[in-house]
Order: sequence, then structure tokens, then C-alpha cells
Amino acid sequence: MKTYKDLIVWQKSMGIVSQIYQITKIFPKEERYGLILQIRRCAVSIPSNIAEGYGRKSTGDYLRFLQVANSSLYELQTQIEIALNLGYLPQDKFKYIYELSREIERMLSSLCKKIEDK
Repeated sequence: MKTYKDLIVWQKSMGIVSQIYQITKIFPKEERYGLILQIRRCAVSIPSNIAEGYGRKSTGDYLRFLQVANSSLYELQTQIEIALNLGYLPQDKFKYIYELSREIERMLSSLCKKIEDK
């Protein structure tokens, strides 16, 4: 592996960011500085922390950043459920994003375990 960009979990995380930006375009304008901003920030945080952790010199730091990425993922899952409950997000889009987030969650867990076992 040459860079963090080779990590499939990073690639999928970048994909979820694009999806989040697309779906939040349909949210009410009054949510621009509320839920939209919060959802976008935590989505962006996922691949950003994977990349930052990859660049760290210690295994402990790398794991810590992967855990932060995972925490941001949980935050995203919660916020899209809030958006669903408020009627801002259609059920089909919620289900798609949620399933993608669960896949990323499993990949992060697997990556952490692989790093811990080294």
C-alpha cells in the first residue's frame, strides 16, 4: 500500500461524503447552519481522520485517529436518523446511506483489528 488513498475504507468514506453533500441539498434552507452543517462536518471527518492517522508515525496514533473516524461515523448515523425523523430525508436515501455507513463501520473495525494484531 503506497498511500491512504489505496485504502478501500478511505475510498468508501470519500464516497459517503459525496452522497451526503448531494442529499443535504434537499434539506430546508433554514437547516443550512444547523443540521446540514453538522452532517457534512462529521461526514468529512471520517476520511480526513483515516488519512491523518495514516500519516502518523506511531501505531497508537493511527488507531486513535481511526477511532475518531469511527466516532464521526456514529455521529453521522445519528444525524441522518434525525433527518429522517424530521422528514428531511426520504426512507430510501436514509437506508442507502445507513447501509453504506455500516459497511464503512465494519471496514474500520477490521482495519483496527489488523493494526492491533501487528
